[in-house]
Amino acid sequence: MQIATPRGESIKCIVAGEERQEGVERGRGPYNALLPLLQEEEYASFHAENPEWTFNHLAVDYRNGNVYLGAVNRIYKLSPGLEVQVSHETGPDEDNRKCYPPRIVQPCSEPLTLTNNVNKMLLMDYRENRLLACGSLYQGICKLLRLDDLFKLGEPFHKKEHYLSGVNESGSVFGVIVSYGNASPDMLFVATAVDGKPEYFPTISSRKLARNSEEDGMFAYVFHDEFVASMIKIPSDTFTVIPDFDIYYIYGFASGNFVYFLTLQPEMGDTAFNSYVEVPIGCISGNVEYRLLEAAYLSKAGAILARSLDVAPDDDVLFAVFSKGQKRRPRQASQDSALCVFSLRKINEKIKERLQSCYKGEGTLDLAWLKVKDIPSGLQ
Repeated sequence: MQIATPRGESIKCIVAGEERQEGVERGRGPYNALLPLLQEEEYASFHAENPEWTFNHLAVDYRNGNVYLGAVNRIYKLSPGLEVQVSHETGPDEDNRKCYPPRIVQPCSEPLTLTNNVNKMLLMDYRENRLLACGSLYQGICKLLRLDDLFKLGEPFHKKEHYLSGVNESGSVFGVIVSYGNASPDMLFVATAVDGKPEYFPTISSRKLARNSEEDGMFAYVFHDEFVASMIKIPSDTFTVIPDFDIYYIYGFASGNFVYFLTLQPEMGDTAFNSYVEVPIGCISGNVEYRLLEAAYLSKAGAILARSLDVAPDDDVLFAVFSKGQKRRPRQASQDSALCVFSLRKINEKIKERLQSCYKGEGTLDLAWLKVKDIPSGLQ
């Protein structure tokens, strides 16, 4: 696997699309033509030293263009021209996914085998000049690496709050860092698949992102007492009905006072999740449904797209790629997909409508996967 970036002239694209309005919240599109016009471009490229060490996540430092790659068994720092500046080894190591707590905390009776460490989350913490890199080893512990040289600043692993996910694959965890100003530490919102172990891992939680990378309270829940915590767990009863149920988090972002996560799941400023709500999105074109989310990206509309979507140029818009179908997460990449664009303002309008209908007794916030568990509703 490789990544590449053009040198010289930039890539030009022609994009054509049409809008569909058929029931559920839909985006602009799908975009049925995306044609790069290249003129013998020269590309810089980078290959991992082992072809099996696939690249799972990429982050770019907007201040200097440096590229950070989360791969199998390695974290890389590349120059804007994709030259290797430094690499950090994360695996393999002896492990067993059934060991909870992991063997680095206490002895495990399960047989240990040499196991790859798949990067599952890679986030840049600009405020503290560090990289948050979480892998699949040891129930999903994370390393805090200095951006300059990938020196390990901390690796908390001795508390249950330090185990973010037991799912041994990429594309199952997403995190969003939210800053609340210089007066208080940042927060980390984490969403993860639980792989049938809801008693160990909340599917969504808000964590403390301490400024000191070695602080004991790193990744502690923002709020936690005997009865309530800043998390949502999938009830074990859900797995009795649907044994292979899980929620896969494809993308997440913060906008305004809210944090958003885009998910795949079977059809069915608020750290306590009192205003948690789900709204389905998808695209339909030519009677073909595109509902399985593959990737997404949040950006500003810009002048040209803003006119098309009837929004302001500095409004947030969500670009999302869907594949055909609507039932389960695909095991293999689909050959039939669509690029759609959503106005975040219009999504928020749908969310507000849904919440207000519940206040009026016209609807419910009960979610199929939460069963009889109620989530209090309230707009802040």
